[in-house]
Amino acid sequence: MPTRTTMRAWAVERTGPIATRPVVEVERAVPTPLPGEVLVRVEACGVCRTDLHLAEGDLVPRRPGVVPGHQVVGRVEVVGDDPAPRFAVGDRVGIAWLRGTCGSCRWCRSGRENLCPASTYTGWDADGGFAELAVVPAAYAYRMPAGLSPADAAPLLCAGIIGYRALHRANLPPGGRLGLYGFGSSAHVTAQIALAQGAELYVMTRGEAARALARELGAAWVGDASDRSPVPLDSAIVFAPAGPLVPVALEALDRGGTLALAGIHMSDVPTLDYQRHLFLERDLRTVTSNTRRDGEELLALADRLGVRAHVRTYGFDEVDRALSDLATGDVSGSAVVTLPG
Repeated sequence: MPTRTTMRAWAVERTGPIATRPVVEVERAVPTPLPGEVLVRVEACGVCRTDLHLAEGDLVPRRPGVVPGHQVVGRVEVVGDDPAPRFAVGDRVGIAWLRGTCGSCRWCRSGRENLCPASTYTGWDADGGFAELAVVPAAYAYRMPAGLSPADAAPLLCAGIIGYRALHRANLPPGGRLGLYGFGSSAHVTAQIALAQGAELYVMTRGEAARALARELGAAWVGDASDRSPVPLDSAIVFAPAGPLVPVALEALDRGGTLALAGIHMSDVPTLDYQRHLFLERDLRTVTSNTRRDGEELLALADRLGVRAHVRTYGFDEVDRALSDLATGDVSGSAVVTLPG
């Protein structure tokens, strides 16, 4: 049981441009796990664009002073009352975006718990991992693969999971041509999975560092975010939160192609032209959160394929800097905040 009664955390005190420092370091009481929950000492927490959307007000915080961070890796420190606990003290676990569902609605009963109207989320409805300690329902925590450091594992818990679901939604045929629009944390993990499965990869992204990473990972072609793919695409995923890329990506699809939109927030999508963008049975799909099954499958697949995020680490006192670097595009790969053991 922790002997300390307070801890350091970073909270959204107000929303606004990240340059105005809406996320500030605070002192909070150490949370107490309820029955069925575990208290986790945080070792690393990935920095997601969703955290940035929350800080800047694109996503309205669901509770005042919420602590963001939903790609958490740490050790179980306290197990709440549970007759059959999933985890023991000392186990390394992961905390992801999806935090709770009702378990009884038609979406939960049909294996689509990501669409549950009562779903709750880490770092939005409840405090997340930009803190020294965090609580999570044990049923929504993940057992982390052995052999990965906390910093290497953290991006898999959102960037990896959402990318995996987006790839599934994009309906990529075996050996097909996949286009990725934006090449940040999620896209560069997704690219490794797609390439390992035999895809031919085309990347459209801003920033030379991101383009260099795409080439290093094995993309067949790399261009600017608004460039047209040199070949018709079987599938595409828009990771960038930029609505104007949607018609560009749709027009790049071959007959019968599928476009998946992977973001939780996106700027307005321009008017679509039916003949240019949607005709010839092009499909347009969105991605909403994830199921726990997505998470379990992704972690097992990443472990088997040797998928590794390209990580830039920040100290716990640099959370605001990490968010600022993400906003300005200065992070190639994944940003991760690490805490001393």
